[in-house]
Formats: sequence, C-alpha cells, structure tokens
Amino acid sequence: QVRLVESGGGLVQAGGSLRLSCTASGDTFTSFPMAWFRQAPGKEREFVAGNTWTHGSTHYADSAKGRFTMSRDSAKNTMYLQMNSLKPEDTAVYYCAARNRMTSVTPTDVYDYDYWGQGTQVTVSS
Repeated sequence: QVRLVESGGGLVQAGGSLRLSCTASGDTFTSFPMAWFRQAPGKEREFVAGNTWTHGSTHYADSAKGRFTMSRDSAKNTMYLQMNSLKPEDTAVYYCAARNRMTSVTPTDVYDYDYWGQGTQVTVSS
C-alpha cells in the first residue's frame, strides 16, 4: 500500500514563500507519475504541478508557472513544491497524489491518480 504524507504548510504573507514536502512509501515514487493538487474552500480540487518522472519535464498549471517549482529527492522518497511570490488566491489545502501506472503524458485530472495524502493547509494573507 502506498502512503503519502504532506508537510510544510502554514500561514504566510503575500509575496512570501513556502516549501511543501510529500514523503512517499513504496515503489510508486520512482517510476510512476506524481502531482500536486490544491482545493480552496467551496471549489473543486485543481491540478497545480505534476511529472511522469519518465517522460519529459514537470507540467505546471498556468497559475503556478513562474512561481512554483516541483522537484524530488529520490534518496529520501520525497517530492517538493517550492512556492514563491505567494498570493491570497493560493490559499488552499494542498495535496500530493500518485498514480499506480506509467503514462507518457502528465495526468491533470483528479481521477487519474490512485493515492492521495491527507493534505496540508496553506494560507496566504494580504
């Protein structure tokens, strides 16, 4: 069973930075796609960034381009989301997700992922 645990959320002022971490167990981390999603109150969960790890580079949502960077440390089984120049509209619960099969294109729909973490709250004050 794959387990994902996020950490690193918190309260930050607009313009500030946070780095989220997602520690994974199992073989999924090194071979299968993983992604970050977020869900704001009253809104649907949305894709933020993802990578297949085997085909191409990280794919970012338009809202994240130029401000967020997704990376991983395979030795630590940990994925990161560095978030800079944060805005109040970035306030949400952030989730990491993993898919249990390979794909050549980064999935961006919640239904494409099989495992989810519990989420970590990010609050950006104005």
